[in-house]
Amino acid sequence: MAEAINFWSGWPRMLEIAGNAFLFYVLIIIMVRLVGKRTTSELNNFDWIINVAVGSLAASGILLRNVATLDAVTAIIVLAACQYLTTRMVQQSETAADVVKAEPTLLTHKGDYLRDAMERTRISEEEIRSALRQNGITANADANWVVLETNGELSVIPRQDVRWGDAEALSDVHCPDDLKD
Repeated sequence: MAEAINFWSGWPRMLEIAGNAFLFYVLIIIMVRLVGKRTTSELNNFDWIINVAVGSLAASGILLRNVATLDAVTAIIVLAACQYLTTRMVQQSETAADVVKAEPTLLTHKGDYLRDAMERTRISEEEIRSALRQNGITANADANWVVLETNGELSVIPRQDVRWGDAEALSDVHCPDDLKD
């Protein structure tokens, strides 16, 4: 049997939803100001998961009758505190960084696709060609390197006369030994 459409829950429920929406709006503004810009910047996998969880908790606290507002507020505050503490640990400890953060992945080297890395990261040639085009490069051979960054973006380093070991910005990107100049 089909359920009736619940189009209107009445003024008391509408006022409760409006109040909760306002409360969570203010809470998220405060959280972003306290935790920092990284909560809304280009996200790595870890930050993205936290943002999705906070959004889900806020929506639950606003709309679901069986989720107490303070329960959702508490969960959001705990997640924000955990994110803040984790990012501090990552700044201070390479071991923590290795556990939490993904490593940038080299996908092309001087015009050659690195098939193992592409397969491991599930990045296609089409996606790499798209990144090349976005950077004004029309041929794979015109890029020294393409790197899958920790936030999921593809960085394209145009062809220039530089050796891998001299490219300081790539020091945290793993390059197979047989490809190093």
